[in-house]
Amino acid sequence: MSITLEQVKKSEEITSYIRKADESLSALGFTEHSFAHVGLVSAQASALSLQPGDKVLLERGSVFAGEVLHLKNCGDIAGAPIEIGAYGTGDALPCIAANGTGVWYQDYGTPLDFDGHVYRGEVSSAVLLYDVENIVLRDLEITNDAPFTDLESYCAADKMDRTGVAVVARDRGTLHSITLTGLFVHDVKGNVYNKHMNNGGIYMTALTPADEAKTGVARYDGVTVENCMVQQVSRWGIAVGYSYRHRDFAAKALAEDAFLKYGHENITLRGNYVVAAGGDAITPMYALRPLVEHNTADSCAFEMNDRYYKYPGKRQGKVAAAIWPWKCKDALLRYNDVADTKLNQDGMAYDADSGDGTVYEYNYSAYNEGGAMMFCLGEAVHSTYRHNVSYRDLGGVLSPSGNPDGLVEGNTFYMEPGVPLRRKRNHGKMKLVNNTVVPADSKED
Repeated sequence: MSITLEQVKKSEEITSYIRKADESLSALGFTEHSFAHVGLVSAQASALSLQPGDKVLLERGSVFAGEVLHLKNCGDIAGAPIEIGAYGTGDALPCIAANGTGVWYQDYGTPLDFDGHVYRGEVSSAVLLYDVENIVLRDLEITNDAPFTDLESYCAADKMDRTGVAVVARDRGTLHSITLTGLFVHDVKGNVYNKHMNNGGIYMTALTPADEAKTGVARYDGVTVENCMVQQVSRWGIAVGYSYRHRDFAAKALAEDAFLKYGHENITLRGNYVVAAGGDAITPMYALRPLVEHNTADSCAFEMNDRYYKYPGKRQGKVAAAIWPWKCKDALLRYNDVADTKLNQDGMAYDADSGDGTVYEYNYSAYNEGGAMMFCLGEAVHSTYRHNVSYRDLGGVLSPSGNPDGLVEGNTFYMEPGVPLRRKRNHGKMKLVNNTVVPADSKED
């Protein structure tokens, strides 16, 4: 098979224009088996070696079926960004369709915060950025589909984890400036149960380094995921930052110093649309002051039920919410819109979960089967839910679940008949100030 590849040299930066008829990305060095600098597996693949400032542009309308784009150990925050994107005319984005290829081995190097979570195993990823920084990935269609045979196979306990875009920090210390923008990630048929493997639409993790004393703590400083559409993925929609250093955040009040040493900084999730994620929609994790704004989640957690969630084993319960932070400090979530999250042990639009200082403001929620907002358990402290609108949310609009505090102020609740403001059997603490409760069938509706 021949490659149509044109390289345009400007100074020391290379722009590569790639057209697809029957060509193969693997011939350019993007492979599934092993990778050195940019995923090279054979001598002929070494033609493309990405340096700071290089661009790889795939022609619009091209489909790279059964192929992947894996990069490792490239990019430098001191140089110009690497760019992977599209060129040409027309509306159709270039499509990387992995179809279960691109298999690599993920290992956190330590058990996770709950012993039942799977922390190592094989993962199939259409795009893998492994120890890569100062990169922009834009304007691509990405899938990792599998043919449906039967429900038992779809729900198998040991089904392989899959990702549309996987990002990994491990052996380069702090990774800087990773931007994903304008991506369409869909039909990623991952494992129904595995929450913290790189499993879902877009998932970023930090794994135990081979020599942490030499390379430093694996973490992120500067991640932006914006204007991406994520549709029909298992299990997560967009997750940024689960970390092998989770033990450093096992407290109620979280110190800023812990995030500067072991957590993530400058995380922005903006303008994304997640529809029909099998589990949760959008979650920053272990991050200092993450910003989550102008996102939409629709019909998520659709696999968190007995029809799909059949063989969890030690992974336990059917729990998923839509847009929420995990173990973050001073997270700000605003101007988001969540509808129709499916009922499960959670099932709400928003959730202040085991973090310190979470603020939800100016968000909208409607018809979520688990309600609008949860304050989750004893390590959710200093949480605020203010100036939001809840419209006909179900199941109990507010869920104070064992939390020590929570301020609910200046919100408007349009109440579905028969639905309580406080979810039943939730006995946490919250203070309600200047909220407006309107029957949904009133003239004000």
